Amino acid sequence: MRSYLDFEKPVGELEQKIEELRAMQASGDVSVADEIARLEAKAAQTLAELYDNLTPWQKTQVARWPTRPHCLDYVAQLMTEFTPFAGDRKFGDDDAIVGGFGRFQGESICVIGQEKGSTTESRLKHNFGMAKPEGYRKAVRLMNMADHFGIPVIALVDTAGAYPGIASEERGQAEAIARSTQACLSLGVPNIAVILGEGGSGGAIAIATANRVLMLEHAIYSVISPEGAASILWHDTAKAQDAATNMKITAEDLMRFGVIDEIVPEPVGGAHRDPAAAIAATGAAISNALQDLSGLDRDAVRRQRRQKFLNIGRNL
Repeated sequence: MRSYLDFEKPVGELEQKIEELRAMQASGDVSVADEIARLEAKAAQTLAELYDNLTPWQKTQVARWPTRPHCLDYVAQLMTEFTPFAGDRKFGDDDAIVGGFGRFQGESICVIGQEKGSTTESRLKHNFGMAKPEGYRKAVRLMNMADHFGIPVIALVDTAGAYPGIASEERGQAEAIARSTQACLSLGVPNIAVILGEGGSGGAIAIATANRVLMLEHAIYSVISPEGAASILWHDTAKAQDAATNMKITAEDLMRFGVIDEIVPEPVGGAHRDPAAAIAATGAAISNALQDLSGLDRDAVRRQRRQKFLNIGRNL
């Protein structure tokens, strides 16, 4: 049974009626094909109108929706011969960050991504996509290997933020994030980052400092969560909706400011309604971005990336 976001309730009511009519039709008692067709058209129109006018807070809800496709879903559909790597060679492994090497459209690629998990068990295993220092040090290890062998890097970003636990701070969380960001900037191979759902703070930028930053239509990307901003500014998390609006966290806002380079369209109703189509569209956008960068030498790749981020501050 499909679950619905709060603002999707009008669509949910229509789809429930459609299911009831289909059950009646299956019993053979009555022909309701015309009524089903009418309600299906109305539900589709209502859904399209809702998603054409989402507020920043509603986009936040969509970006966090648990059935939205996650990193491993993209890897499974877009990559072949994927071999995951484990461990940072310093402390241990961190399942919040998944990384390894495989092939994308037949070419060698390095993939680094944050995995939130899709079941209770997997969410706990992956710590809801919130990485610890060893996760970012694993990312650095993978980026260094990719750079050495001349393999482009794809980062799949989906995290509420880096894990804020005491043990993480004791193991150097801030330093690990800084080193990972530095590794992104130092790459002599092209790197592409895609904001899949949430792009939260330093936890995201640590792997998203890329030549091209792509962002799904209903994803969010921000320096802090709306709830965190509301707590700091108004001492009231109930004002998270106001914070979401004022922080300019949507793809449209960030495209206007030059923070991201491209918006990847989602199926009507969000990526969670048609994950395969959303992943395919993302794959096409990644392919185009890699082609745009394919003719650059190592120094030109670094210069382009550096200039991109310098221009953000100059244009704001």
